[in-house]
Amino acid sequence: MAFTQVRIDPHVHCRDWSQAYKATIKSTMDLAHSNGVKAIFDMPNTEPPITTNNLVEKRLETAEKEGVTEGYYLFIGATNEERQIADAADIVDSDPNVVGIKLFAGKSTGSLSISDRRDQEHVYKILSENGYTGVLAVHCEKDSMSKMDLWDPKQPRTWNEAKPPEMELESVKDQIELAKLYEFKGVLHICHISTPASVEQVDNARNELKITCGATPHHLQLSTDNMKNEDGLEYKVNPPLRSPEMSSKLFHLLKEGKINWIETDHAPHTKEEKTYHENADVPSGIPSLENYSALIKVLIERGFSNRQISDLTYNNIKHVFSKVKV
Repeated sequence: MAFTQVRIDPHVHCRDWSQAYKATIKSTMDLAHSNGVKAIFDMPNTEPPITTNNLVEKRLETAEKEGVTEGYYLFIGATNEERQIADAADIVDSDPNVVGIKLFAGKSTGSLSISDRRDQEHVYKILSENGYTGVLAVHCEKDSMSKMDLWDPKQPRTWNEAKPPEMELESVKDQIELAKLYEFKGVLHICHISTPASVEQVDNARNELKITCGATPHHLQLSTDNMKNEDGLEYKVNPPLRSPEMSSKLFHLLKEGKINWIETDHAPHTKEEKTYHENADVPSGIPSLENYSALIKVLIERGFSNRQISDLTYNNIKHVFSKVKV
């Protein structure tokens, strides 16, 4: 595959509907275009979450009404209901704009969550029985390992202590074990990977599974140090920012080719929502798509070749998501 400057961002949150005051499909696509990104994949943890064909159609109608007719794709969310999982697989197979199924193997923003390993096992079982060969993208955090008593919003860096790196690692191990157990024939994608140990787990599984992982600009460039300042809550994300040492190692793994692509996990909130208030639940997520072009410049400065950058921003993504027309 030749070098190309066309870019795809396979992980964004466009908001819309009841959260249109934060961002819309149109505003997100405009931001993407300003960063050289021609296609985006919208995530399903909306309000309401996108889990049915009717909601898929409603989402696509929303995009069309906003004038976004090209480059917009989305995931459908998984629940723990057998019929819904099977229907989701059929929708991915039949709808050219639905690129995969998203499994939240841990609580994040929104109501979609399948935290129990037995329920996660059910997802793999049903998908395998239905011959699903598409992408299953997983948000990996093992909720049973959280230490929320350590979380103090007045000290934002404690988010990494409340949701330690082991939460992600053990969840990644779970997904790999379940994919092997049910001989999953699709592509298992680990979203927004944040720890070197998780990357190594993915890399070790490549001989037995179709498995990929993506890293965000914020996990590659930021760390818990950024959460020590007054604006630290602005950097509250799931999974959390990690130590400077982990962030640096993650960047090295990106250059070594052990991370398949860059995905922004663009997740805007208002300034007010990201500011500490007594008894308020500060949402996780940052508008990381804004930093996409800046990251490309950093990659160039750090000696990434044109081919490497093209692979990380387009080629590897297009290889897995062949239905994407860009």
